[in-house]
This record gives sequence, structure tokens and C-alpha cells, in this order.
Amino acid sequence: MKIYRKWFWIFVIPALALFFFVIVLPFIMGLANSFVAWRRTYYLDPSTGTRAASIFDSFVGLANYRAAFAEERFIRALWYTVRYTVLAVVSINVVSLCLALLVNKITRAAGFFRTTFFLPNMLGGLALGFIWQIIFQTIFTDLLFSPTGILHIEFLRYMTQDSLKALFALMILNTWQTAGYMMIIYIAGLNNIPKDLYEAASIDGASPWRTFRKITVPMLMPSFTVVFFMTLANGFKLLDQNVALTDGEFNTRMLALQILRTVKDTAQPDYGKAQAQAVIFFILVAAITLTQVTITKKRELEM
Repeated sequence: MKIYRKWFWIFVIPALALFFFVIVLPFIMGLANSFVAWRRTYYLDPSTGTRAASIFDSFVGLANYRAAFAEERFIRALWYTVRYTVLAVVSINVVSLCLALLVNKITRAAGFFRTTFFLPNMLGGLALGFIWQIIFQTIFTDLLFSPTGILHIEFLRYMTQDSLKALFALMILNTWQTAGYMMIIYIAGLNNIPKDLYEAASIDGASPWRTFRKITVPMLMPSFTVVFFMTLANGFKLLDQNVALTDGEFNTRMLALQILRTVKDTAQPDYGKAQAQAVIFFILVAAITLTQVTITKKRELEM
């Protein structure tokens, strides 16, 4: 133990320094810039409309935050992101849990199936978005679900050219990409459930559904906590897939893309307002994910 105490700070200090300069310091600077008239390469003096002598002369208080909430595109992107996240959280958790239950029952080639389901997670968001854009625009629209296709389902055609359809297109894309990753977390949780519990339930004559509800679900609560946290956070932070699939057209901008495009939507690139939107974004995601973790952790203790 003495050797660990001796070398502890030598190894920890570089990591702490990196965390401070890469995460903490930029966050503090971004928070400060959300209260000023920031134009990226210079600060604007709001009283004169000219370049400010210092950052203190460009202070505008909460004006950037009021402008963010007054902007229709930001509010629309916020609600669009919330709707998508709800769909994605449900879809990813259901599919990944089903995959975990299926793979966990396989005795032969289980590693092959785990690898196959996990592989989509290795693709980058932009590449994946462009791949699925071709699938939605060509395979779905012109081949599978066209009037002359295998099955005519109009809702599944032109999915990237409609605000509502694009929600489900993004959900399908993201579920296909991340369900395999979340499956691994659920499999780890399933493997930690004592087999004696299932044997006792079988002896008592419990049905498969009752066994799942009374044993599997309660014992998987730690996995639910992790997966819910990751899917919630990733849902709100989705950017690459949104850019590649629709580029925000047809009112399909999500929050991350809206913040990115704010500077292009303004005559003078308003980085101060964009930074205020980013702070609101951070507070929203932090509040929702912390609430979710608190609730699911409490469920772990209760069960």
C-alpha cells in the first residue's frame, strides 16, 4: 500500500490537469461568454455597436438567454429533441433487452451473435447517417414499400423528407447502431443474476412472464440505471446522424444541430446566443439524467 500512496499523485495529477484544461476551463469560459456579446473573433460593445475594448465592456446579462427562449427555431428543436429522445429510449431499451435475453439463451455461437449485434456501434455517426439515407430514400421508398414494391406502406416512404417520419427514421437508425452496445450491458447484468433464483421459481411453478417480472427485472435494475442514463444523454446529444440524415431540413433540427447552426442563422455570427443555448442544453441534460439516475438508483435499493 505504501508504494500506491507514493505514486498516487504522480499518476493522478496529469489526468486531473488534462480534465481541468479540456473540460472544466472551457466550460467556465463558455459560461462566461454566454453573458456577453461574443462574435467569436471579438467582443461587441452593445452600447455603441462597435468592437469592445475588453470582455467586460460587452456584458449583456441575461439577454442571450432571453433571445434563446424567444427564438422559435430553438424551442422547436427543443421539443423535437424531447420527442425523439422518448422514442429512442423506449426503442433502444426494448430491442437491446430482447437481444440480451435471446443471446443469453444461446449455448453455441453466442460470441458470434454478440459481435454481429455490436458491430454497428463501431460505425461513425456521419457514415451511418449517409448509409441509412440511401436505405430510406432508395430501398424503402423505391423498392420495398412503393406501390409496386413488396408491401405498400406510405408512411415508410420518403422518411427523411417529413418532420414526423424523420423522428422514426432517426429512431430506427440509432436503435440499429446502439442496441448491440446496450445489449452487452444487459448481458453482463443477466449473468450476475444467481441461477438459484430461477431454479426456485421453476420449482414453485412460476410462469416465464412472472419469472421475468419478479426476478429478472428487479435484478437488472443496476443495468437499467446505466442504459437509461446513456440512452437519455445520447438522445439529447445526437448530432452527426441528424446532420447526415436530414441536415435539419423539414423542421428536423435537434438541439445540438440548432446550437451549431445558430451562428449561421444570424447576420453577425452570434456566438454569445449560441453559447447561452449550449448552457441551457447542458442544464437540461444534467437535470434529466440526474433525476433518472436518482429514481432508478432508488428502485435498486427498494428491490
